Amino acid sequence: MEICEKQIFKCTTAQSILFTMKKILFLLFFMLPMLSFAQSEYAYETFKSTKIVNTQSIETLQKGRLDVRIGHRFGDMFGDGGGWATFYGFEVASDILTGFAYGITDNTTIGISRTKGASSHKMLVNAYGKYRFLHQKTNGMPITLTFFGNATMSTMNAVPIQNQLASFSKFSHRFSYTGQILIARKFSDRFSLQITPSYVHRNIVDAGDANGLFSAGIAGRIGLNKHHAILLDLTVPFSNYRTTANGYYMPFGIGWEIDTGGHRFQLNLTNATGMIENDYIPNTKSNWSTGGFRLGFTISRWFNLKK
Repeated sequence: MEICEKQIFKCTTAQSILFTMKKILFLLFFMLPMLSFAQSEYAYETFKSTKIVNTQSIETLQKGRLDVRIGHRFGDMFGDGGGWATFYGFEVASDILTGFAYGITDNTTIGISRTKGASSHKMLVNAYGKYRFLHQKTNGMPITLTFFGNATMSTMNAVPIQNQLASFSKFSHRFSYTGQILIARKFSDRFSLQITPSYVHRNIVDAGDANGLFSAGIAGRIGLNKHHAILLDLTVPFSNYRTTANGYYMPFGIGWEIDTGGHRFQLNLTNATGMIENDYIPNTKSNWSTGGFRLGFTISRWFNLKK
């Protein structure tokens, strides 16, 4: 198997696109917060958690709040990888996440997590940050806008076979990165909607693939009552390489959210095997129509460390 390696910004077209994105983010960082100063009351809790199903939400943690999060994805429920042989996926772990996030300010969250990994790169250590530029208000600002970025490193042992993605002939091959702009609006107490343009960069990919991958996502929350809600999200990668003929599918998830006050608990079904952006956006190869979806759950517990 051939492997394609490209350094960040090496491609002239990608360099032009990324330079434009950097200018846009520069303007957002310095100018957009000024637009909200004269507005009135905030519309809090567009979403109840910092993640939806697969997708990050616009929410950041309050200053001094620690979020301890545990997530699990089982195996395929049906199809070739599921059924009775694996007890409908319950005897298989597609991915496992343990993570911690902390609110530096009400608008700035940093976090670190460890995931099993669901593609060729395993044992992933993920560091990330979120900054909320704009906050929706009941009168005035119509949306909330948050920037999310992460860096991921595979800590697995290198495979002894050359020309494999996990042979790691260079240390930089262990890394990948994601940048996202999260834009959401809370339309009512029962309905919130978010769109998520994203860019994922992997330092090493298969021949024929591209190191940089743009995508767009849409997600929503439908509140049933004060403590229960239905969550949905879909991500569409913009890639000629990621076709059903090559075995790739769009990540789609549906979840049931339970808010108990101190805990946020979620049950979900999704065809994505990975749990972080660098993993599930480029590497979803399970098909809903053939039973390639799995049960998962997430438990989030908040602790207030601020005096």
